[in-house]
Amino acid sequence: MIWPFKPRFRKQIARIEISGAIAGGTRKRVLEALEEVKEKKFPALLLRIDSPGGTVGDSQEIYSALKKLQETVKIVASFGNISASGGVYIGMGAQYVVTNPGTITGSIGVILRGNNLERLLDKVGVSFKVIKSGPYKDILSFDRELTQPEQTILQELIDVSYGQFVSTVATARNLPEETVRGFADGRIFTGAQALELGVVDRLGTEEDAKHWAAELVGLDPDKTEIYTIEERKPFWNKLLPGNSQVANPWVSPRMQGWLEFELAYQGVPLWLYQSPGTTLPGPFVG
Repeated sequence: MIWPFKPRFRKQIARIEISGAIAGGTRKRVLEALEEVKEKKFPALLLRIDSPGGTVGDSQEIYSALKKLQETVKIVASFGNISASGGVYIGMGAQYVVTNPGTITGSIGVILRGNNLERLLDKVGVSFKVIKSGPYKDILSFDRELTQPEQTILQELIDVSYGQFVSTVATARNLPEETVRGFADGRIFTGAQALELGVVDRLGTEEDAKHWAAELVGLDPDKTEIYTIEERKPFWNKLLPGNSQVANPWVSPRMQGWLEFELAYQGVPLWLYQSPGTTLPGPFVG
């Protein structure tokens, strides 16, 4: 006998939001949410992306999980205010991409930053003695300038990561790699321009993306409910009021997030759009 009623989740669309800089915490949360989509057998997923990008490895793991989920779930990505660099990479894990005409996107490329404080340290009379196992063990050390061989090593690292990004976009969007390289030079562009370049499928809002996802799986676009998968928090967090972290009255939460990200990922290749003028919720590097 065939049961005439679909389970509740089979009649809903799952929604996962990715906002702020992409790092280890984002990866863990999103992978858990994707597992929930699979376990509850949602027919479609609405992936809302509002992020300037982030770390290479974390972006790749989310993308790989999305590609695997495509085997059983229709995925529509919706680009929000900004979906750049690593945000674009993650979006390539969806079968279809919808963006607002004015969304800031693109910034396809790789950046690696290190800070050289050598002159400042000289002024205050601070120096370091380094014992190392090889000539490149202290590469990107903040107390000295890079050597030419070190620059070559890092450039090769960046070039390999960049090639992976270009290849992923080309494959996902069915574009020649040379075509992608033509606009994957770090530049940003609007959602409307992204449509012309073939990076996205349609212009529209998150609501338009939701309607499309419903249509893809044979659900009524106007009646289908959205089930947003929230971050799982420890039980005691629900009982205790306020935030467990002590706020710094001299530093805004946005600036604190920026500082934490900079300190944690200095010297790490990033798929990240950096712009001082961009306003984003959550941690932001810019």
